Amino acid sequence: MRVLVVGGSGFIGSALCRELKGRGHEVTALSRSPSSDDLPKGVNKVMGNVTEYDSIRGAFEGMDAVYNLVALSPLFEPSGGNKMHDRIHRQGTENVVRAAEKHRVGRYVQMSALDADPDAPTAYLRSKGEAEQIVTESVLEYTIFRPSVVFGDGGEFISFTKLLAPPYVSMLPGGGKTRFQPLWVGDLVPILADAIEDEKHGGQIYEIGGPDRLTLAEIARMIHKADGRSTTVVPVPMGLAKIGLTIGDYVPGFPMGKDQYRSLRFDNVTDDNDVDAFGVGVGELMTLKAYLNGRPTGASETAAATAE
Repeated sequence: MRVLVVGGSGFIGSALCRELKGRGHEVTALSRSPSSDDLPKGVNKVMGNVTEYDSIRGAFEGMDAVYNLVALSPLFEPSGGNKMHDRIHRQGTENVVRAAEKHRVGRYVQMSALDADPDAPTAYLRSKGEAEQIVTESVLEYTIFRPSVVFGDGGEFISFTKLLAPPYVSMLPGGGKTRFQPLWVGDLVPILADAIEDEKHGGQIYEIGGPDRLTLAEIARMIHKADGRSTTVVPVPMGLAKIGLTIGDYVPGFPMGKDQYRSLRFDNVTDDNDVDAFGVGVGELMTLKAYLNGRPTGASETAAATAE
């Protein structure tokens, strides 16, 4: 198949391009910076910005399948403020879907997020929910994925956790009781690739998570232990955390704001883990602990990595 991966030079995108290429597909990666060294040999590279329709439409010609992976991080306050979530996720998806419809693309895969909803409490999840509506109301044969946090080499979840919960003493909102279901990128990308190879996945929305449901405090301790350090979690009342992160909205360069505070008020876990729809057992998935213990000494993730 001829496959276009929009956001193909990012953390998940580059891993997916490698997986698709390994399966014998003809792969093209579209992004604002398509010269990424992470892309395997033989992957075509095109430049485009999803917020500018004319810059991307030509890349869809002749494609059998399209993935839309472009996303801002939910973990950090975006440069330009929360309005950028609407611009990238909703408006960007409008342009990608429009181009896919125009060129009669046969299969379409949208990367969304757990709890995506137009009425969600955060700008990130609202824009993701609105993007889902655009996809489901289109004429495309779609599959939508809602993953929990994704970790792996080149990702940002581990480095974000270290920033939020530093070693030795970690002052965490609510004591770090928010639960996550970390999913290894190496387990995610084969599932994404399967979605275009089996027609049964058409019209489906899948919630995907890793094998463990861990609190932020547990994750922080696990990460620091893997680095040979420890941390003591000091609970910060959610009200005080709200004040602190809201002030952060007005501090240039401060990475988090009130939207990130809101996201810590509810868990990021699946209702039902749909990995079994792809013939994968939960017990087969990489745990965060196993990944951390298997990393080379000194290896770290790059916080600046994004999905585009």
